Amino acid sequence: MKVNKIIVLRLMLSMMLVLGFASCSKKSSSKNSSRATGWNVDGKKASKKQEAGPGLVFVEGGTFTMGKVEDDVMHDWNNTPTQQHVQSFYMDETEVTNAMYLEYLDWVKNVFPPTEENYKNIYEGASPDTLVWRNRLGYNETMTNNYLRHPSYADYPVVGVNWIQAVEFSKWRTQRVNEALLEKSGYLKKNAKTNDVTAESNFDTETYLNSPTLAYGGNAEIVLPGKKGARKTPKSGKNGTAAEPKNIYAQRSSGILLPEYRLPTEAEWEYAAAADVGQREYNIYKGQKKYPWSGSYTRSGKRQSKGDQLANFKQGNGDYGGIAGWSDDGADITNAVKKYPANDFGLYDMAGNVAEWVMDVYRPIVDNEANDFNYFRGNQYTKNKIGTDGKVEVVTKETMKNDTLSNGKVVVRSFPGQIAQVPVDENETYLRQNFDKSDNVNYRDGDKQSSKFFNFADAESTNKKAVDERKMYNSPKHNVSTDSLGKMVRKYDKSNKRTTLINDNVRVYKGGSWRDRAYWLDPAQRRYFPQDMATDYIGFRCAMSKVGAKAEKRKTARN
Repeated sequence: MKVNKIIVLRLMLSMMLVLGFASCSKKSSSKNSSRATGWNVDGKKASKKQEAGPGLVFVEGGTFTMGKVEDDVMHDWNNTPTQQHVQSFYMDETEVTNAMYLEYLDWVKNVFPPTEENYKNIYEGASPDTLVWRNRLGYNETMTNNYLRHPSYADYPVVGVNWIQAVEFSKWRTQRVNEALLEKSGYLKKNAKTNDVTAESNFDTETYLNSPTLAYGGNAEIVLPGKKGARKTPKSGKNGTAAEPKNIYAQRSSGILLPEYRLPTEAEWEYAAAADVGQREYNIYKGQKKYPWSGSYTRSGKRQSKGDQLANFKQGNGDYGGIAGWSDDGADITNAVKKYPANDFGLYDMAGNVAEWVMDVYRPIVDNEANDFNYFRGNQYTKNKIGTDGKVEVVTKETMKNDTLSNGKVVVRSFPGQIAQVPVDENETYLRQNFDKSDNVNYRDGDKQSSKFFNFADAESTNKKAVDERKMYNSPKHNVSTDSLGKMVRKYDKSNKRTTLINDNVRVYKGGSWRDRAYWLDPAQRRYFPQDMATDYIGFRCAMSKVGAKAEKRKTARN
């Protein structure tokens, strides 16, 4: 009995010790306790998982062979296969439609009235070129007058949009999405985005993050301290003064704001279009697709849809859709989005319908020796402009900047409410190994150092004419200027010494369109077009980088 009592006592003591340690452990790792210092961290825990923005589909990143085509009848020599890795990202499920773009135009027209002198170029600069439908020997006035605005075409991809306009639409979309998220979280006055917005009082994500009190023109009735800041009045300190509340505005660390909408890079677009993940077996791809779907044919082999065309493209001379009836692909010009099956990532119309702008500046060679991770050519690094008062300088209607394009069209590059940008300088580049200047478009291909005329002994030559004549790409230079009366003067470059159309202002576009043969439906095919010009067969879709983990769902063993 005595022995049993001792055993029971020992067990009770052991249990008490275990419970004591557990309670101590629980106290030391409270919900707001820092794992680094053990300090209590005030504030609500931010969401760690990024939510997909409106209209976006998740594309899990991975490795693939970029530029590998099955056919090369054009002999462009610009599709050298390279192994590339793309980070996970989000991409628009469909191309940007007329309805989506009209929402943008309506906002621009309401906020920046074209009747006001300061804003007269903004709406016109954002509007698609509807004259792209005209043809010298074709009657297309119906599309010229109706394609953009008639409700019958609302779900058709927008065309007549140049690369610059596509980029500006993406920026606008970023601001409107983040504006709605902040309003939902209590950081902006409800419905201010429609009732109170003006040219001098509108929302910009970067302005809000850098200086919240400058957003909406500094209107404190619209920019709120959020639920946390309004929860309770600050307590008075020992000297009787109330302590100012901290972190009352949303920040990046709040996890509320999304990364920017943008055009996809060429590598991202090609990876997403090919969707080789559908042919994966364990850790290899079972061959490479010729099209965004499996197989070597453009018609469906599935029992339910056997014989149906899988994309909208030109099938031959004078054959934009096939014979009317069962074998028709359902379209002669563009078609409404989602009319053809999605690929293995859930993306529609990655072949056919319209070709699509991507971010990259065009060069014949993808330089995988310099980089094989998130490849992109076109980086131009900038930083926020700091005013004489030491604060960020916000653009006003007096400091807006217009650009005159080579075709004479005027577009606005910096809008009121945005933070003014300047190129990075030696303060950011000195002794860096990863970049050494602001403009990296020409890196290793296109600048003087890339040409056969480069002489290291004469690397610092200041003779602009000599440098210009010995550039890598001797493309035409059209000049647009304004005379003393404000009249635009257009000078067309008629030189017969030009040898190429490639320069720093031509952008890659990917995918086949309703005007193209099946050859161009291959995701690896690539072409280029001037960034300030538009056509009736190039549209675009947006992408967004993913922050955090590579995968959205936890991986499990296959078996």
